[in-house]
Amino acid sequence: MQIRADLHCHSHFSSDGVSPPEELIRVARQKGLNAIALTDHNSCAGIDYLESQGLLRADGRPVDGFLVIPGQEISTREGHLLALGVRLPDLHGIAASDAASLIRNQGGFSIAPHPFDYFRAGIRSRTLDTLSLDAIEVFNAAATLRRSNRQAFRYAKERGLPMVAASDAHEAEAVGTAYVILEAEEFSVAGVFAALRQKSSRLEEHYIKAQEALRKTWHNVFRFHHHRVSATSGRGE
Repeated sequence: MQIRADLHCHSHFSSDGVSPPEELIRVARQKGLNAIALTDHNSCAGIDYLESQGLLRADGRPVDGFLVIPGQEISTREGHLLALGVRLPDLHGIAASDAASLIRNQGGFSIAPHPFDYFRAGIRSRTLDTLSLDAIEVFNAAATLRRSNRQAFRYAKERGLPMVAASDAHEAEAVGTAYVILEAEEFSVAGVFAALRQKSSRLEEHYIKAQEALRKTWHNVFRFHHHRVSATSGRGE
């Protein structure tokens, strides 16, 4: 069967996300997708929430014809790394190599998101070269500079790694701006991973609108300010 999946989405369980998880699902359905990965920053709280609402199944199967893939965007020491198909605690600051090994050992799927986009904590090539990765995000709809997507494409091609496109949505309206189209034997989390590993996916690539990019930048500024205030408060200053 054909699966249309946006594999990099954030809800308000991310400090810079604004939409509830169920709103991401609603918009994704509206746009013709039948799967998303919820990849909030350093947290699986949104995954637990969706399961409590009956919108995600622990066995990796769809609910009412829609599949939510559990995930997290880990802020490793060297940059961001997507962990799909696993539920992990907050691993902020972990070494990228340790994160990649942990994802693999737990049967998950690791993707380097927006590599070479150094304004957004993309992992640099000297680290990527050392990582055992399952895929590269070669098109990020919210890329700071479009050349970083082209560089990611060349890198994935050189290493022979599966390629994905994703919205990196931080609000519901941006979900599905970019996504992968997979031919899978099974409509499940495992089926998505198997199809990705076959490297037969097609990519739907569009950039987010200018106003969405501006809002995302604002949310990132707010997140940076929030973390600075929290860190200062924690030091008792």
